[in-house]
Amino acid sequence: IQPISGKYTLVCCISSSHAPGTCLAYLHNPTLAPATLPSFDNMSLGLAPNVTGLHGTCRRLPVVQSRKHTSLRAPTRAIAEVEWSAPPSPPKASVPEGTPVVPTLDLPSRPRRNRRSPSIRRAFSETVLRPDNLILPVFIHDGEANIPIDSMPGVSRLGWKSGLLEEVTRARSYGVNSVVLFPKTPDHLKTRTGEESFNPDGLVQRSIRLLKDKFPNLEVFTDVALDPYNSDGHDGIVRDDGVILNDETVEFLCRQAVSQAAAGADCVSPSDMMDGRVGAIRAALDREGYSHVSIMAYTAKYASAFYGPFRDALASAPAAAAPGSRRVIPADKRTYQQDPANYREALREARADEAEGADIMMVKPGMPYLDVIRLLRDNSPLPIAAYHVSGEYAMLAAAARNGWLDEREAVLEALTCLKRAGADLILTYYARQAAQWMAGE
Repeated sequence: IQPISGKYTLVCCISSSHAPGTCLAYLHNPTLAPATLPSFDNMSLGLAPNVTGLHGTCRRLPVVQSRKHTSLRAPTRAIAEVEWSAPPSPPKASVPEGTPVVPTLDLPSRPRRNRRSPSIRRAFSETVLRPDNLILPVFIHDGEANIPIDSMPGVSRLGWKSGLLEEVTRARSYGVNSVVLFPKTPDHLKTRTGEESFNPDGLVQRSIRLLKDKFPNLEVFTDVALDPYNSDGHDGIVRDDGVILNDETVEFLCRQAVSQAAAGADCVSPSDMMDGRVGAIRAALDREGYSHVSIMAYTAKYASAFYGPFRDALASAPAAAAPGSRRVIPADKRTYQQDPANYREALREARADEAEGADIMMVKPGMPYLDVIRLLRDNSPLPIAAYHVSGEYAMLAAAARNGWLDEREAVLEALTCLKRAGADLILTYYARQAAQWMAGE
C-alpha cells in the first residue's frame, strides 16, 4: 500500500475457505491484502497489520454487494469505508554551504550503518559492563570518623564500625555486592615481621565479621600481604642486607589467609608476589577446613608508579633505614613485583598460579596493562580480574574536578575498556559511582 491519500473499501470474505473475520482491502484495483479486524466501529487502522501507518478510523457503511474476485469462492461484501491521509514527509536535511557535490561511493560495505542510532549501537555492543563486574576497594581504620585521602579526591579511610557499613550499604543499593578490605594499621602495631596480620581480633578480621553479620550474602575479598603491618613497608620480611625473604614470608601469609577465612572471608587475595605463595595458601586453607574459600591471585602485579595514592591512604610506602643503622631497606619493590617492561613474564606467573590452585588471576595496574589482561584472557580458562588502581583513579578525579574531562564518560569508558580487554572483575574506587551512572543517575 503506497502512502498516498484516498479511500479504501474494506471487504469481508464470507466464503468458507477463509477464517471468520478475515478481511481484505483494496484501492481502485482488484489487489486484495489480508488483515484481521475484530471490530469495524471506530477501529484504529494501526491494529490492522496490512494497513499499519495509515491515519484514520473505520466507520460502518450500509452493506452493499461488491465485485467478485477470481480467487474467492463466494461473493464479498463491502462493510466499511476509510478516509485517511499520509503523514507529511520529513524535510530533507541541509548541508553546510561549500559542501562538495560528489557521486555516491560504490561501497558494498559501510560499517557506519551499524552505528546509526542508539538502539542499533546497543544491540550490537560487544562489551557490556554491569555492577556485578565491579569490586569496591575500601580503606578502613580503627576509629569512628571518616578521614578524606588528599591524593584520592572523594575517597576516605572509613571508620570500621559505621562508615564502612554506610559505604557498603550505598554500593549494594546500586548492585555492587563485592568489596575488598585494606586496613590502615596504627604505627604502634607494626613490626618488622608483621604478626598483626594474623591477629584473630585484628582490624580486618573484626571488619569481616561485622560485614558478614550485617550482609550475609556480601562477597568479602581480603588482601594477603605484610606491607600494611610491616614497619619496613614491604610485602615480605626484610633481612638486614635488604633481601626480601620469600619462604619465611609465605609462612606468615598462610597464617594471615587462614585467619581471614576463619573470620568469614569469601576470597583471599595474595598481593605480595612471593614465589609459591598460592599453592602454600591453598594447602593451608584446605588443611584448616576452608576448602570453600577462593583465592584471587595478584598474578601480574607490576612495580608501578601508579600506586602512590594507595600508599598515602595506608601509610605503607617502603621506609627509610634509621639514621646510623647498618640495615638496608630497599626503596622500591622491584625484586618481587614485575618489571613494567616485561610481557612474557606474566604468562610464566599465570601458569604457576593456575597450577597452584588460583581461582581468579589479577593484573595490576589496569589501563596501562590492557595487553597483559588480554594475554591472560587468551591463555587461561580462569576468570581474570583487573585493578583500576589509585593512581588511575586520582588522574581521572583530578582532571574532572578541573573541568578537563567529563568524569562520567571517561570513567565508564575506562572500565569498559578493561572489560573489553578480557577482565571479568574490575577492582575500582569508582565502583559505586559507576554503578550509579549505569542506573541512569
